[in-house]
Amino acid sequence: MLVDPLLPVGLATPATLVFADRLEHNLASMAAFADATGVALRPHAKTHKCLEIARRQMLLGARGLSVATVGEAEILTSDRSAPSGSEVDDVFVAYPLWPADDLIARLLRLTERVRVTVGADSSEAVERLAPLAGRVRIMVEVDCGLGRSGVTPAEAAPVARAGERIGLEVSGVFTFPGQSYGPGAPARAAAEESAALAEAAAFLTSAGFESVERSGGSSPSARLVQPGALTELRPGVYVFNDAQQVELGVVPMEDVALMVAATVVSRPVPGRIVLDAGSKVLGPDRPPWASGYGRLAEWPDARIVGLWEHHAVVELEGPGPALGELVAVVPNHVCSAVNLVPELLVVDRGLVVERWKVDARAANR
Repeated sequence: MLVDPLLPVGLATPATLVFADRLEHNLASMAAFADATGVALRPHAKTHKCLEIARRQMLLGARGLSVATVGEAEILTSDRSAPSGSEVDDVFVAYPLWPADDLIARLLRLTERVRVTVGADSSEAVERLAPLAGRVRIMVEVDCGLGRSGVTPAEAAPVARAGERIGLEVSGVFTFPGQSYGPGAPARAAAEESAALAEAAAFLTSAGFESVERSGGSSPSARLVQPGALTELRPGVYVFNDAQQVELGVVPMEDVALMVAATVVSRPVPGRIVLDAGSKVLGPDRPPWASGYGRLAEWPDARIVGLWEHHAVVELEGPGPALGELVAVVPNHVCSAVNLVPELLVVDRGLVVERWKVDARAANR
């Protein structure tokens, strides 16, 4: 059986792999950028959902983690055996929570062991946090142009005042420049992010709030942040990177740290092969501008043009991989791919050396 040179011999496929040297490079590089820019790094852990990687981020100087759900916060702060300096003791649920009663109880328990900040974009949601007064901080979400959640900069102060009235500490404002995911878009998104956060922070300062944090960041735009524009940076995908980051020109293929080993199971016609890694392993994401559902690391002109649950149809020129050959597939959206598997196989110098659990897999609430 022929094997892609990136892959260990003898793998059962499909298998989701993490290349240790590339991961360490990506982690250290973003930590160094944040330090040089004078911004605190709070990586978004919804990408990796893995205690092993969270420890490494903390050891490299992260101030804490960002998460999308209370469930992720509970799991990723539960590691009581973490070596000194690698424990997660500060977590930000960077999401406009609607604090239902069960979430209030869970957040109260969480505050017994770690520092907790939650997102909000309405006075109504903030008022439901009253039982957590003195226990959690809030950050007001601002829309910087994505058109998802978040208030306008001018509306940030009333939400913050609602929190102040019930005794919540207001830390500042946050946003997500998700419009950076498009060809030629990262620089514009970084500028829109900076402007929206600066305007919202000014409204909070005028309303009497001091030391207003400005938290933002996406992986395509993170390295375009200018000194002084943000106080906190929350990229997530950078730990692994993916086909989207490659297609946008954010990183080269050599910086992709997570790939899926797949086997060529069919060659029905010239120029087409079929792999045994479908949407249940790679994830189904394909934005309108993307040239496919993913890429083959060693076949730069190949594109995944069709995706079913257990089939990936690849079009390419030339003979391509043979039947039975193992190839390295780069998913379009790594966050979705990680959430689909129970473990990550860690590869170092051509060997599988560890298996890391995806601890917060499916922690969607």
